Amino acid sequence: MADGLLFVYTDPGPVPAAEFNDWYDNEHGPARLTVPGITSGSRFHALDDALPPWLAYYEFRQGTLDSPEYRALADNASAREKSIMSSLATLDRRVYELISDDSAPGGDDPPGESDGPDGPDVLAGPPVVLAVSLSVPPSAEADLAAWYADEHIPALLKVPGWRRVRRYRLLEGGAPTYLALSEVESAAVFEEPAYQASVSTPRRNRLVELAIERERRLFGLHKAFG
Repeated sequence: MADGLLFVYTDPGPVPAAEFNDWYDNEHGPARLTVPGITSGSRFHALDDALPPWLAYYEFRQGTLDSPEYRALADNASAREKSIMSSLATLDRRVYELISDDSAPGGDDPPGESDGPDGPDVLAGPPVVLAVSLSVPPSAEADLAAWYADEHIPALLKVPGWRRVRRYRLLEGGAPTYLALSEVESAAVFEEPAYQASVSTPRRNRLVELAIERERRLFGLHKAFG
């Protein structure tokens, strides 16, 4: 079971968009899927007009990022890889461990399609992801976990089009401690009355007011690997 998540925000900055995407789609991303223990990866583009504009995440089994095969990716990087990586305006790398994984009934991901340079590519990744990162004071962490388990996740999974919610705890990186990663069919889910009700409860509002840090980002699928 993949119980870890490598979660990376990027902004290409001075790197031309066509070169950045060709490098990521055809070199950088596929190379990570050659590492034993990395089970899948997906790239997403921002739907919220915020920065950084790109997200990629990879699911992996614990210990994978310490393996010789993973370390060899950096040791054997191509000249293009080194040049682009050193030129990025933003490279925000975060590593998480899985806390919980809940799906809506019958919510297995159906494949989608995206037209690539050689025609339609079958994609297994979620069409849209909502990433909400949050830190609360230590005294409120148990309450946060209980709210997600008892109220918020069950409510979200009743929203039409809401497929899956995974919660993670940060292991590496400068970010809020907890990540809730939701997979949804489209941005239209946020207009559903059931969603509006789920983010308007007294318990939710109290925890948000206690938050030390909070991030909310929305992304659409660009390409899936593996």
